Amino acid sequence: MDLRAELLKSIWYAFTALDVEKSGKVSKSQLKVLSHNLYTVLCIPHDPVALEEHFRDDDDGPVSSQGYMPYLNKYILDKVEEGAFVKENFDELCWTLTAKKNYKPDRNGNSIVSHQDAFKLWCLFNFLSEDKYPLVMVPDEVEYLLKKICTAMNVELNSCELDDYLSQEQQGQAGLTVWQFLDMVNSGRFLRGIEQEAVSMAVEEVYQEVIEDGYLWKKGQLRRNWSERWFTLKPSVLSYYMSEERKEKKGSITLDKHCCVEVLPDRDGKRCMFCVKTSSRTYEMSASDTRQRQEWTLAIQTAIRLQAEGKNSLHKDLKQKRREQREQREQRKAAKEEETQRLKQLQEEKERKLQELELLKEAQRQAEILLQEEEQRRRQQHEEMQRTLEIQLQEAEQARASMQAEMVLKEAEAERQRKRILELEDMQERLQEALQQEVKARQDEESVRYAQARLLAEEEEKLKQLMKLKEEQEEYIIKTQLEKQVLKQEMENKNKCLEDAQKQLEEVRVNRQRVDQDVMAAQRKLRQASTNVKHWNVQMNRLMHPIEPGDKRTNVSGGGFAGYQPLLSGRDSSLR
Repeated sequence: MDLRAELLKSIWYAFTALDVEKSGKVSKSQLKVLSHNLYTVLCIPHDPVALEEHFRDDDDGPVSSQGYMPYLNKYILDKVEEGAFVKENFDELCWTLTAKKNYKPDRNGNSIVSHQDAFKLWCLFNFLSEDKYPLVMVPDEVEYLLKKICTAMNVELNSCELDDYLSQEQQGQAGLTVWQFLDMVNSGRFLRGIEQEAVSMAVEEVYQEVIEDGYLWKKGQLRRNWSERWFTLKPSVLSYYMSEERKEKKGSITLDKHCCVEVLPDRDGKRCMFCVKTSSRTYEMSASDTRQRQEWTLAIQTAIRLQAEGKNSLHKDLKQKRREQREQREQRKAAKEEETQRLKQLQEEKERKLQELELLKEAQRQAEILLQEEEQRRRQQHEEMQRTLEIQLQEAEQARASMQAEMVLKEAEAERQRKRILELEDMQERLQEALQQEVKARQDEESVRYAQARLLAEEEEKLKQLMKLKEEQEEYIIKTQLEKQVLKQEMENKNKCLEDAQKQLEEVRVNRQRVDQDVMAAQRKLRQASTNVKHWNVQMNRLMHPIEPGDKRTNVSGGGFAGYQPLLSGRDSSLR
């Protein structure tokens, strides 16, 4: 925290104290007075022209903090030089303005801290507060400051009670305001049974430690006498004055990496001595007690170290470290909460996955049940198909057997028809010979022409009947051929059915390997049936030769052959 930021904190309190209506704006006349006082305490040359120009009366209305900041930065803060003014006077000015409005001690005089101690606590609060407006001090810094005060009084702070109090007072805020802090200290809740003087001494000690000011005895260089001086420690210089008002500066000790601090033994009637060695001179000093000497030596050594590291002061460095630790704790807490949330999400995701897994297992069990049912149904279908095929095979074998028997009968009938046709052809030849003999007889025997003519007429009639019989025979032969073709077509259809049945049996054999023996038996039967069919096909092919026409009857009866019988009797006897 640099000087500008420290000054702005105190000025913020003064500005808000002048804001009576709490509207965030202050009248121009009050800002003129405030600016004039700031010029004085900060030891800046007055610029009345710029002051009057910036706060002209022709511009009506109060000014907000944003409107005042440009003037404050340009004409006041930019001109401030560190060490050219007494910061305590500056703080007292701002404290006086804000305490009149906001600080309300006990009217009965029962306050734990005095008005001057309240001012020092206010300064300590500004030093330890966060760099955010409105200014608050986080609970860790509150506990740190109270512990410092209690340690100075050799009293132990009740941290649990403090945590309870802070949790009640914060009410959603990031920390305590300075007025809440002062009310807490004045309530005596954490300083029970301790006198006001002890509290005042503890506050003074902590104030001097943090602000790094205090009285020390210093040995002169020329006269070698001891004088009490007010020392102010900065990271680069240790200054000393005639008094704490800092009106007359007596000298300064420049601190760099070549400086060192050493503890000296008691001598010349002085105790708790130490010295600061620079590259050009050694400064001897004496503290009031051992504890003060240890604090000063540690502070000066820390200032030398911080100067080498380019930092400001010990307490500012410690404050920054505490802030970094708080940020790290908050980050760890946020990371832990994030990790907890992530673990919770992972747990929810795990539970959801387990539920999905259970659903998948249930679905798998249902699928297995359905698969078993489907397998059982498929097995039943295969068995039914196998039984159906076996029945069809049996029916096909029975049909084949019946066809074979029918074919035997047809072949026998065809054989009889062939014999009958042969007989009719033989009879036709004999009739032709008889006709030729009859013609010769007609030529030889003119005397019997009438009778021969009558016989010829009868013979013509008989020939007509014979031709009719021959036509009937031809029709019968055609019918027989058609029946053979129908039988052949039926045989082809049956063969096709048998081939289809064999293909189905092959598919059943592939899908159902467990029934290979039955399928092989069915295949053997099918091959035997195919062999028989081929055999009968050969037989049928042999029977499919064309049949020549012939007489259907062997004997001719009727009155037409009555007169011709003696003529044929001799030939019939020779034929017999």
